[in-house]
Amino acid sequence: MHRMPTLADAVATHARLRPTKLAVRDSRRRLTYAEWHARSERLAAALRALGLAKGERVAVLAYNRLEWMEIYAGMARAGLVVVPLNFRLAGAEMAYILEHAEVGALIVGSEFCATIDAIRDSLTVPATNFIALAEQPGAGWRAYEDLIEGAAPGAPLEAVAAEDVAALMYTSGTTGRPKGAIRSHGANALIAWATAMEMGFSSDDTALLVMPLCHANSLYFGTTFAHLGGTCLIEDRASFDAEALLRTLADERVTFTSLVPTHYIMLLALPEAVKQRYDLSAVGKLMISSAPARQDTKRGIMALFPRGKLYELYGSTEAGWVTILRPEEQLVKLGSVGREWAGSGAIRLLDEQRREVADGEVGELYSRTAYVFDGYWRNPDKTAEAFDGAWCSVGDMARRDADGYIWLVDRKSNMIISGGENIYPTEVEGVLGAHPAVRDCAAIGVPHEKWGETVHAVVVLHAGQSADETALRQWCRERLAGYKCPSAVSFIDDADMPRTATGKIQHRLLRERFLER
Repeated sequence: MHRMPTLADAVATHARLRPTKLAVRDSRRRLTYAEWHARSERLAAALRALGLAKGERVAVLAYNRLEWMEIYAGMARAGLVVVPLNFRLAGAEMAYILEHAEVGALIVGSEFCATIDAIRDSLTVPATNFIALAEQPGAGWRAYEDLIEGAAPGAPLEAVAAEDVAALMYTSGTTGRPKGAIRSHGANALIAWATAMEMGFSSDDTALLVMPLCHANSLYFGTTFAHLGGTCLIEDRASFDAEALLRTLADERVTFTSLVPTHYIMLLALPEAVKQRYDLSAVGKLMISSAPARQDTKRGIMALFPRGKLYELYGSTEAGWVTILRPEEQLVKLGSVGREWAGSGAIRLLDEQRREVADGEVGELYSRTAYVFDGYWRNPDKTAEAFDGAWCSVGDMARRDADGYIWLVDRKSNMIISGGENIYPTEVEGVLGAHPAVRDCAAIGVPHEKWGETVHAVVVLHAGQSADETALRQWCRERLAGYKCPSAVSFIDDADMPRTATGKIQHRLLRERFLER
Protein backbone atom coordinates (compact mmCIF):
# COMPACT_ATOMS: atom_id res chain seq x y z
CA MET A 1 0.00 0.00 0.00
CA HIS A 2 1.45 3.33 -1.09
CA ARG A 3 1.47 5.93 1.67
CA MET A 4 0.87 9.58 0.99
CA PRO A 5 1.03 12.30 3.66
CA THR A 6 -2.53 13.31 4.50
CA LEU A 7 -3.67 16.52 6.14
CA ALA A 8 -3.46 14.66 9.47
CA ASP A 9 0.17 13.74 8.74
CA ALA A 10 0.99 17.36 7.93
CA VAL A 11 -0.56 18.64 11.15
CA ALA A 12 1.25 15.98 13.20
CA THR A 13 4.57 16.89 11.56
CA HIS A 14 4.27 20.58 12.34
CA ALA A 15 3.05 19.81 15.86
CA ARG A 16 6.53 18.37 16.36
CA LEU A 17 8.49 20.96 14.37
CA ARG A 18 6.67 24.16 15.39
CA PRO A 19 4.25 23.24 18.22
CA THR A 20 3.59 26.80 19.45
CA LYS A 21 3.14 28.41 16.05
CA LEU A 22 -0.33 29.76 15.22
CA ALA A 23 -1.87 27.27 12.81
CA VAL A 24 -5.47 28.35 12.38
CA ARG A 25 -7.65 31.13 13.74
CA ASP A 26 -11.12 32.58 13.35
CA SER A 27 -12.82 35.45 15.20
CA ARG A 28 -13.61 33.23 18.21
CA ARG A 29 -10.69 30.86 18.70
CA ARG A 30 -7.11 30.11 17.76
CA LEU A 31 -5.10 26.90 17.62
CA THR A 32 -1.38 26.27 17.58
CA TYR A 33 -0.14 23.29 15.60
CA ALA A 34 0.18 21.27 18.82
CA GLU A 35 -3.42 22.13 19.77
CA TRP A 36 -4.74 21.40 16.28
CA HIS A 37 -3.03 18.02 16.35
CA ALA A 38 -4.34 17.14 19.82
CA ARG A 39 -7.93 18.10 19.04
CA SER A 40 -7.95 16.30 15.69
CA GLU A 41 -6.68 13.18 17.50
CA ARG A 42 -9.54 13.38 19.98
CA LEU A 43 -12.10 14.01 17.23
CA ALA A 44 -10.85 10.98 15.32
CA ALA A 45 -11.19 8.81 18.43
CA ALA A 46 -14.66 10.18 19.17
CA LEU A 47 -15.94 9.52 15.65
CA ARG A 48 -14.59 5.99 15.64
CA ALA A 49 -16.22 5.43 19.03
CA LEU A 50 -19.58 6.24 17.41
CA GLY A 51 -19.15 3.08 15.39
CA LEU A 52 -17.89 4.72 12.21
CA ALA A 53 -15.43 2.52 10.31
CA LYS A 54 -12.72 3.53 7.85
CA GLY A 55 -14.25 4.74 4.59
CA GLU A 56 -17.61 5.75 6.05
CA ARG A 57 -18.95 9.20 5.23
CA VAL A 58 -19.55 12.09 7.64
CA ALA A 59 -21.34 15.19 6.36
CA VAL A 60 -20.52 18.71 7.58
CA LEU A 61 -22.87 21.69 7.34
CA ALA A 62 -21.67 25.01 8.73
CA TYR A 63 -20.59 28.50 7.90
CA ASN A 64 -16.85 29.13 7.88
CA ARG A 65 -15.33 28.51 11.29
CA LEU A 66 -12.18 27.04 12.81
CA GLU A 67 -13.82 23.64 13.40
CA TRP A 68 -13.77 22.93 9.67
CA MET A 69 -9.99 22.54 9.84
CA GLU A 70 -10.22 20.29 12.89
CA ILE A 71 -12.77 18.15 11.09
CA TYR A 72 -10.77 17.82 7.88
CA ALA A 73 -7.68 16.76 9.87
CA GLY A 74 -9.56 14.54 12.33
CA MET A 75 -11.41 12.74 9.57
CA ALA A 76 -8.15 12.07 7.72
CA ARG A 77 -6.67 10.64 10.93
CA ALA A 78 -9.67 8.34 11.36
CA GLY A 79 -9.76 7.29 7.71
CA LEU A 80 -13.27 8.72 7.35
CA VAL A 81 -14.64 10.57 4.32
CA VAL A 82 -15.79 14.20 4.57
CA VAL A 83 -18.97 15.20 2.74
CA PRO A 84 -19.06 19.03 2.85
CA LEU A 85 -22.57 20.42 2.35
CA ASN A 86 -23.09 23.78 0.69
CA PHE A 87 -25.02 25.81 3.27
CA ARG A 88 -26.91 27.58 0.47
CA LEU A 89 -28.73 24.43 -0.60
CA ALA A 90 -32.39 23.88 0.18
CA GLY A 91 -33.37 21.11 2.61
CA ALA A 92 -34.53 18.76 -0.16
CA GLU A 93 -31.19 19.16 -1.96
CA MET A 94 -29.31 18.34 1.24
CA ALA A 95 -31.51 15.31 1.88
CA TYR A 96 -30.66 13.92 -1.55
CA ILE A 97 -26.91 14.30 -0.97
CA LEU A 98 -27.03 12.79 2.52
CA GLU A 99 -28.84 9.71 1.31
CA HIS A 100 -26.88 9.39 -1.93
CA ALA A 101 -23.59 9.52 0.00
CA GLU A 102 -24.98 7.14 2.64
CA VAL A 103 -23.58 9.27 5.46
CA GLY A 104 -23.20 7.74 8.89
CA ALA A 105 -23.02 10.99 10.88
CA LEU A 106 -23.57 14.73 10.58
CA ILE A 107 -21.67 17.66 12.11
CA VAL A 108 -23.84 20.76 11.89
CA GLY A 109 -23.51 24.41 12.86
CA SER A 110 -26.18 25.50 15.35
CA GLU A 111 -27.73 27.84 12.77
CA PHE A 112 -28.53 24.85 10.53
CA CYS A 113 -29.86 22.35 13.08
CA ALA A 114 -33.44 23.34 12.27
CA THR A 115 -32.78 22.72 8.57
CA ILE A 116 -31.64 19.19 9.32
CA ASP A 117 -34.42 18.59 11.84
CA ALA A 118 -36.94 19.35 9.08
CA ILE A 119 -35.59 16.49 6.94
CA ARG A 120 -34.42 14.16 9.72
CA ASP A 121 -37.25 11.67 9.22
CA SER A 122 -36.13 11.08 5.63
CA LEU A 123 -32.54 10.26 6.65
CA THR A 124 -31.01 6.94 7.61
CA VAL A 125 -28.33 8.48 9.84
CA PRO A 126 -28.24 6.79 13.28
CA ALA A 127 -30.06 8.89 15.89
CA THR A 128 -26.91 9.03 18.06
CA ASN A 129 -24.80 10.54 15.29
CA PHE A 130 -26.27 14.04 14.96
CA ILE A 131 -23.53 16.38 16.25
CA ALA A 132 -24.06 20.12 16.76
CA LEU A 133 -21.43 22.85 16.86
CA ALA A 134 -23.19 24.38 19.86
CA GLU A 135 -22.62 24.50 23.60
CA GLN A 136 -26.19 23.52 24.43
CA PRO A 137 -27.70 21.74 21.44
CA GLY A 138 -31.38 20.95 21.17
CA ALA A 139 -33.10 17.62 21.58
CA GLY A 140 -31.66 14.86 19.43
CA TRP A 141 -28.25 16.50 19.11
CA ARG A 142 -24.97 15.93 20.93
CA ALA A 143 -22.47 18.73 21.46
CA TYR A 144 -19.30 18.69 19.37
CA GLU A 145 -17.16 19.90 22.29
CA ASP A 146 -18.55 17.23 24.61
CA LEU A 147 -17.63 14.65 22.01
CA ILE A 148 -14.03 15.87 21.86
CA GLU A 149 -13.65 16.32 25.63
CA GLY A 150 -14.92 12.82 26.27
CA ALA A 151 -12.53 11.17 23.83
CA ALA A 152 -9.23 9.60 24.75
CA PRO A 153 -6.14 11.46 23.50
CA GLY A 154 -3.57 9.89 21.21
CA ALA A 155 -5.87 8.21 18.69
CA PRO A 156 -3.69 6.08 16.40
CA LEU A 157 -3.28 7.29 12.84
CA GLU A 158 -5.37 5.16 10.51
CA ALA A 159 -3.39 3.56 7.70
CA VAL A 160 -4.49 5.60 4.69
CA ALA A 161 -3.30 4.92 1.16
CA ALA A 162 -2.90 7.58 -1.52
CA GLU A 163 -5.92 6.20 -3.36
CA ASP A 164 -8.21 6.16 -0.30
CA VAL A 165 -11.11 8.61 -0.44
CA ALA A 166 -10.66 11.84 1.53
CA ALA A 167 -13.80 13.72 0.51
CA LEU A 168 -16.93 13.62 -1.61
CA MET A 169 -17.37 17.11 -3.02
CA TYR A 170 -20.88 17.41 -4.42
CA THR A 171 -21.20 19.65 -7.46
CA SER A 172 -24.32 20.68 -9.33
CA GLY A 173 -25.25 18.22 -12.04
CA THR A 174 -26.46 18.89 -15.57
CA THR A 175 -29.20 16.31 -14.95
CA GLY A 176 -30.51 18.38 -12.06
CA ARG A 177 -28.99 16.09 -9.44
CA PRO A 178 -25.71 16.90 -7.66
CA LYS A 179 -22.76 14.61 -8.38
CA GLY A 180 -20.27 13.54 -5.70
CA ALA A 181 -16.73 14.08 -6.97
CA ILE A 182 -14.38 11.60 -5.28
CA ARG A 183 -11.21 13.32 -4.02
CA SER A 184 -8.43 11.06 -2.75
CA HIS A 185 -5.83 11.82 -0.09
CA GLY A 186 -3.09 11.50 -2.70
CA ALA A 187 -4.77 13.97 -5.06
CA ASN A 188 -5.29 16.52 -2.29
CA ALA A 189 -1.65 16.25 -1.19
CA LEU A 190 -0.40 16.62 -4.76
CA ILE A 191 -2.47 19.72 -5.43
CA ALA A 192 -1.18 21.25 -2.17
CA TRP A 193 2.43 20.69 -3.19
CA ALA A 194 1.82 21.92 -6.73
CA THR A 195 0.14 25.07 -5.36
CA ALA A 196 3.07 25.78 -3.04
CA MET A 197 5.57 25.26 -5.85
CA GLU A 198 3.76 27.23 -8.55
CA MET A 199 2.91 30.21 -6.34
CA GLY A 200 6.01 30.26 -4.16
CA PHE A 201 4.33 29.92 -0.76
CA SER A 202 6.28 29.08 2.39
CA SER A 203 5.79 28.50 6.12
CA ASP A 204 6.16 32.27 6.61
CA ASP A 205 2.90 32.97 4.78
CA THR A 206 -0.41 33.83 6.41
CA ALA A 207 -3.48 33.03 4.32
CA LEU A 208 -6.98 34.40 4.79
CA LEU A 209 -9.60 31.84 3.70
CA VAL A 210 -12.71 33.72 2.60
CA MET A 211 -14.36 31.27 0.22
CA PRO A 212 -16.62 28.73 1.95
CA LEU A 213 -14.71 25.82 3.47
CA CYS A 214 -17.29 23.50 1.91
CA HIS A 215 -15.82 24.50 -1.47
CA ALA A 216 -12.74 23.10 -3.17
CA ASN A 217 -11.04 26.53 -3.30
CA SER A 218 -10.62 26.95 0.46
CA LEU A 219 -10.01 23.24 0.97
CA TYR A 220 -7.14 23.26 -1.52
CA PHE A 221 -5.53 26.45 -0.20
CA GLY A 222 -6.09 25.48 3.44
CA THR A 223 -4.45 22.12 2.82
CA THR A 224 -1.54 23.82 1.08
CA PHE A 225 -0.70 26.03 4.07
CA ALA A 226 -1.12 23.13 6.50
CA HIS A 227 1.41 21.06 4.56
CA LEU A 228 3.81 24.01 4.58
CA GLY A 229 3.35 24.84 8.27
CA GLY A 230 1.94 28.29 7.51
CA THR A 231 -0.97 30.08 9.19
CA CYS A 232 -4.60 30.07 8.05
CA LEU A 233 -7.04 32.74 9.15
CA ILE A 234 -10.69 31.94 8.53
CA GLU A 235 -13.16 34.65 7.58
CA ASP A 236 -16.16 33.45 9.59
CA ARG A 237 -18.76 36.12 8.98
CA ALA A 238 -21.99 34.72 7.59
CA SER A 239 -22.05 37.46 4.94
CA PHE A 240 -19.24 39.30 3.21
CA ASP A 241 -18.18 42.60 4.82
CA ALA A 242 -15.78 44.47 2.56
CA GLU A 243 -14.32 46.88 5.13
CA ALA A 244 -14.00 44.14 7.76
CA LEU A 245 -11.98 42.13 5.25
CA LEU A 246 -9.59 45.06 4.66
CA ARG A 247 -9.23 45.45 8.41
CA THR A 248 -8.31 41.78 8.82
CA LEU A 249 -5.82 41.89 5.94
CA ALA A 250 -4.13 44.91 7.51
CA ASP A 251 -4.25 43.98 11.20
CA GLU A 252 -3.18 40.36 10.73
CA ARG A 253 -0.51 41.15 8.11
CA VAL A 254 -2.06 38.64 5.73
CA THR A 255 0.17 37.70 2.78
CA PHE A 256 -2.37 35.85 0.60
CA THR A 257 -6.09 35.57 -0.04
CA SER A 258 -8.33 34.15 -2.76
CA LEU A 259 -11.52 35.95 -3.78
CA VAL A 260 -14.08 35.92 -6.57
CA PRO A 261 -14.69 39.01 -8.74
CA THR A 262 -17.79 39.93 -6.73
CA HIS A 263 -15.67 40.29 -3.57
CA TYR A 264 -13.15 42.50 -5.33
CA ILE A 265 -15.90 44.68 -6.81
CA MET A 266 -17.32 45.22 -3.31
CA LEU A 267 -13.85 46.13 -1.98
CA LEU A 268 -13.28 48.60 -4.79
CA ALA A 269 -16.69 50.19 -4.21
CA LEU A 270 -15.68 51.32 -0.72
CA PRO A 271 -15.10 55.08 -0.33
CA GLU A 272 -11.51 56.13 -0.98
CA ALA A 273 -11.19 57.40 2.59
CA VAL A 274 -12.06 53.94 3.90
CA LYS A 275 -9.64 52.15 1.59
CA GLN A 276 -6.79 54.47 2.53
CA ARG A 277 -7.37 53.76 6.20
CA TYR A 278 -5.73 50.33 6.01
CA ASP A 279 -2.11 49.32 5.44
CA LEU A 280 -2.28 46.48 2.90
CA SER A 281 1.43 46.33 2.19
CA ALA A 282 1.82 42.81 3.63
CA VAL A 283 -0.43 41.31 0.94
CA GLY A 284 2.01 39.82 -1.54
CA LYS A 285 -0.22 37.50 -3.57
CA LEU A 286 -3.89 37.57 -4.56
CA MET A 287 -6.03 35.05 -6.38
CA ILE A 288 -9.09 35.75 -8.51
CA SER A 289 -11.14 32.86 -9.85
CA SER A 290 -14.58 31.38 -10.53
CA ALA A 291 -15.77 34.03 -12.99
CA PRO A 292 -14.35 36.45 -15.60
CA ALA A 293 -13.06 39.79 -14.34
CA ARG A 294 -13.12 43.07 -16.27
CA GLN A 295 -10.03 45.14 -17.00
CA ASP A 296 -11.15 47.98 -14.72
CA THR A 297 -11.61 45.50 -11.87
CA LYS A 298 -8.10 44.13 -12.32
CA ARG A 299 -6.58 47.59 -12.52
CA GLY A 300 -8.47 48.54 -9.36
CA ILE A 301 -7.12 45.49 -7.52
CA MET A 302 -3.57 46.36 -8.52
CA ALA A 303 -4.02 49.92 -7.25
CA LEU A 304 -5.60 48.84 -3.96
CA PHE A 305 -2.86 46.28 -3.27
CA PRO A 306 0.34 47.95 -4.50
CA ARG A 307 2.55 44.97 -3.54
CA GLY A 308 0.01 42.29 -4.32
CA LYS A 309 0.74 40.12 -7.34
CA LEU A 310 -2.52 39.08 -8.97
CA TYR A 311 -3.04 35.53 -10.21
CA GLU A 312 -6.07 34.07 -11.97
CA LEU A 313 -6.88 30.36 -11.78
CA TYR A 314 -9.11 28.12 -13.82
CA GLY A 315 -9.97 24.69 -12.53
CA SER A 316 -12.70 22.53 -11.12
CA THR A 317 -13.50 20.31 -8.17
CA GLU A 318 -12.93 17.35 -10.46
CA ALA A 319 -9.69 18.28 -12.21
CA GLY A 320 -8.17 20.61 -9.63
CA TRP A 321 -6.18 23.59 -10.92
CA VAL A 322 -5.75 23.47 -14.70
CA THR A 323 -4.50 26.87 -15.90
CA ILE A 324 -3.00 29.98 -14.37
CA LEU A 325 -2.72 33.55 -15.59
CA ARG A 326 0.31 35.10 -13.91
CA PRO A 327 0.72 38.68 -12.64
CA GLU A 328 2.66 39.94 -15.66
CA GLU A 329 0.03 38.50 -18.01
CA GLN A 330 -3.09 39.99 -16.44
CA LEU A 331 -3.60 42.90 -18.83
CA VAL A 332 -1.65 41.49 -21.78
CA LYS A 333 -3.97 38.48 -22.04
CA LEU A 334 -7.07 39.99 -20.46
CA GLY A 335 -9.96 37.55 -20.70
CA SER A 336 -7.74 34.49 -20.93
CA VAL A 337 -7.47 31.99 -18.07
CA GLY A 338 -3.78 31.48 -18.84
CA ARG A 339 -1.74 28.42 -19.67
CA GLU A 340 -1.12 25.07 -17.99
CA TRP A 341 0.44 25.29 -14.60
CA ALA A 342 2.66 22.94 -12.56
CA GLY A 343 1.00 19.57 -12.22
CA SER A 344 -1.71 20.18 -14.79
CA GLY A 345 0.14 18.04 -17.32
CA ALA A 346 -1.50 19.01 -20.58
CA ILE A 347 -4.66 20.37 -22.15
CA ARG A 348 -6.53 19.15 -25.22
CA LEU A 349 -9.43 20.88 -26.97
CA LEU A 350 -11.58 18.30 -28.74
CA ASP A 351 -14.48 18.41 -31.18
CA GLU A 352 -17.52 16.13 -30.96
CA GLN A 353 -15.54 13.31 -32.62
CA ARG A 354 -12.83 13.67 -29.96
CA ARG A 355 -10.36 15.12 -32.46
CA GLU A 356 -8.10 18.02 -31.47
CA VAL A 357 -9.16 21.36 -32.91
CA ALA A 358 -6.77 23.89 -34.40
CA ASP A 359 -5.66 27.02 -32.57
CA GLY A 360 -8.43 29.59 -32.58
CA GLU A 361 -11.19 26.99 -32.92
CA VAL A 362 -13.57 26.07 -30.10
CA GLY A 363 -13.41 22.63 -28.52
CA GLU A 364 -14.31 20.89 -25.28
CA LEU A 365 -11.51 21.31 -22.75
CA TYR A 366 -9.86 18.13 -21.46
CA SER A 367 -7.00 18.18 -18.98
CA ARG A 368 -4.69 15.48 -17.63
CA THR A 369 -3.78 16.55 -14.11
CA ALA A 370 -1.79 14.62 -11.54
CA TYR A 371 -4.48 15.30 -8.95
CA VAL A 372 -7.64 14.53 -10.94
CA PHE A 373 -10.67 13.15 -9.13
CA ASP A 374 -11.51 9.44 -9.13
CA GLY A 375 -14.96 9.69 -10.66
CA TYR A 376 -18.45 10.41 -9.34
CA TRP A 377 -19.75 8.52 -6.33
CA ARG A 378 -22.23 5.81 -7.33
CA ASN A 379 -22.53 7.28 -10.82
CA PRO A 380 -20.57 5.24 -13.41
CA ASP A 381 -22.37 6.77 -16.39
CA LYS A 382 -21.40 10.34 -15.47
CA THR A 383 -17.88 9.16 -14.62
CA ALA A 384 -17.54 7.65 -18.09
CA GLU A 385 -18.77 10.90 -19.65
CA ALA A 386 -16.14 12.90 -17.76
CA PHE A 387 -13.15 10.91 -19.00
CA ASP A 388 -11.49 10.17 -22.33
CA GLY A 389 -8.86 7.76 -21.12
CA ALA A 390 -6.72 9.72 -18.66
CA TRP A 391 -8.18 13.03 -19.87
CA CYS A 392 -10.89 14.73 -17.81
CA SER A 393 -13.57 17.21 -18.88
CA VAL A 394 -16.24 19.07 -16.94
CA GLY A 395 -17.91 20.29 -20.11
CA ASP A 396 -16.20 23.66 -20.60
CA MET A 397 -15.76 24.94 -24.13
CA ALA A 398 -12.62 26.91 -24.94
CA ARG A 399 -10.15 27.97 -27.61
CA ARG A 400 -6.37 28.23 -27.55
CA ASP A 401 -4.49 31.13 -29.14
CA ALA A 402 -1.18 30.94 -30.97
CA ASP A 403 0.71 31.63 -27.74
CA GLY A 404 -0.90 28.69 -25.95
CA TYR A 405 -3.31 30.73 -23.79
CA ILE A 406 -6.73 29.27 -23.07
CA TRP A 407 -9.90 31.32 -23.52
CA LEU A 408 -13.15 29.96 -22.08
CA VAL A 409 -15.99 30.42 -24.56
CA ASP A 410 -19.03 28.82 -22.94
CA ARG A 411 -20.08 26.02 -20.69
CA LYS A 412 -21.14 22.99 -22.62
CA SER A 413 -23.99 22.76 -20.16
CA ASN A 414 -24.69 26.53 -20.26
CA MET A 415 -23.64 26.84 -16.66
CA ILE A 416 -24.35 30.14 -14.92
CA ILE A 417 -21.85 31.57 -12.41
CA SER A 418 -23.33 33.91 -9.82
CA GLY A 419 -21.10 35.27 -7.07
CA GLY A 420 -18.68 32.38 -7.64
CA GLU A 421 -21.40 29.73 -7.34
CA ASN A 422 -22.04 27.35 -10.23
CA ILE A 423 -25.67 27.07 -11.36
CA TYR A 424 -26.82 24.60 -14.00
CA PRO A 425 -29.91 25.71 -15.93
CA THR A 426 -31.44 22.22 -16.00
CA GLU A 427 -31.70 22.19 -12.21
CA VAL A 428 -33.61 25.49 -12.19
CA GLU A 429 -35.68 24.41 -15.18
CA GLY A 430 -36.66 21.17 -13.43
CA VAL A 431 -38.13 23.10 -10.52
CA LEU A 432 -39.84 25.72 -12.67
CA GLY A 433 -41.22 23.08 -15.01
CA ALA A 434 -42.91 21.32 -12.09
CA HIS A 435 -45.22 24.32 -11.57
CA PRO A 436 -48.65 23.36 -12.86
CA ALA A 437 -48.94 26.50 -14.99
CA VAL A 438 -45.58 26.13 -16.73
CA ARG A 439 -45.46 24.37 -20.08
CA ASP A 440 -41.81 24.98 -20.89
CA CYS A 441 -38.97 27.10 -19.58
CA ALA A 442 -35.32 27.96 -19.86
CA ALA A 443 -32.86 29.45 -17.38
CA ILE A 444 -30.13 31.70 -18.71
CA GLY A 445 -27.41 33.80 -17.14
CA VAL A 446 -27.54 37.55 -17.62
CA PRO A 447 -24.78 39.98 -16.59
CA HIS A 448 -24.95 41.56 -13.17
CA GLU A 449 -22.57 44.27 -11.96
CA LYS A 450 -22.14 42.79 -8.49
CA TRP A 451 -22.67 39.03 -8.87
CA GLY A 452 -21.22 38.54 -12.33
CA GLU A 453 -24.39 36.79 -13.49
CA THR A 454 -27.87 36.14 -12.19
CA VAL A 455 -30.52 33.68 -13.30
CA HIS A 456 -33.16 34.91 -15.73
CA ALA A 457 -36.05 32.52 -16.41
CA VAL A 458 -37.89 32.46 -19.72
CA VAL A 459 -41.27 30.76 -19.37
CA VAL A 460 -44.03 29.45 -21.64
CA LEU A 461 -47.34 28.93 -19.83
CA HIS A 462 -49.96 26.31 -20.54
CA ALA A 463 -52.94 27.59 -22.50
CA GLY A 464 -55.59 28.79 -20.09
CA GLN A 465 -53.18 28.84 -17.13
CA SER A 466 -51.84 31.90 -15.35
CA ALA A 467 -48.86 32.66 -13.11
CA ASP A 468 -46.98 35.88 -12.54
CA GLU A 469 -43.32 36.56 -11.87
CA THR A 470 -43.83 36.85 -8.10
CA ALA A 471 -45.54 33.46 -7.88
CA LEU A 472 -42.88 31.64 -9.90
CA ARG A 473 -39.99 33.20 -7.99
CA GLN A 474 -41.63 32.19 -4.71
CA TRP A 475 -42.15 28.66 -6.06
CA CYS A 476 -38.41 28.45 -6.74
CA ARG A 477 -37.39 29.97 -3.39
CA GLU A 478 -39.27 27.18 -1.61
CA ARG A 479 -37.41 24.48 -3.55
CA LEU A 480 -33.98 25.82 -4.44
CA ALA A 481 -31.02 27.52 -2.81
CA GLY A 482 -31.45 31.28 -2.96
CA TYR A 483 -28.59 31.90 -5.38
CA LYS A 484 -30.15 29.49 -7.90
CA CYS A 485 -33.51 31.25 -7.95
CA PRO A 486 -34.43 33.52 -10.88
CA SER A 487 -33.95 37.21 -10.26
CA ALA A 488 -36.36 37.89 -13.12
CA VAL A 489 -38.94 35.97 -15.15
CA SER A 490 -40.01 36.72 -18.72
CA PHE A 491 -43.03 35.19 -20.42
CA ILE A 492 -43.06 34.30 -24.14
CA ASP A 493 -45.19 32.28 -26.53
CA ASP A 494 -44.12 28.76 -27.39
CA ALA A 495 -43.52 29.79 -31.01
CA ASP A 496 -40.96 32.33 -29.81
CA MET A 497 -38.87 29.78 -27.88
CA PRO A 498 -35.77 29.14 -30.04
CA ARG A 499 -35.13 25.44 -30.60
CA THR A 500 -32.88 23.18 -32.60
CA ALA A 501 -34.21 20.78 -35.22
CA THR A 502 -34.48 18.13 -32.53
CA GLY A 503 -36.54 20.40 -30.26
CA LYS A 504 -33.79 21.41 -27.80
CA ILE A 505 -33.99 24.97 -26.49
CA GLN A 506 -31.15 27.16 -27.73
CA HIS A 507 -29.99 28.94 -24.60
CA ARG A 508 -27.41 30.94 -26.52
CA LEU A 509 -30.07 32.58 -28.68
CA LEU A 510 -32.16 33.38 -25.62
CA ARG A 511 -29.17 35.04 -23.95
CA GLU A 512 -28.55 37.12 -27.05
CA ARG A 513 -32.21 38.14 -27.21
CA PHE A 514 -32.49 39.20 -23.58
CA LEU A 515 -29.09 40.92 -23.51
CA GLU A 516 -30.37 43.26 -26.19
CA ARG A 517 -33.15 44.52 -23.91
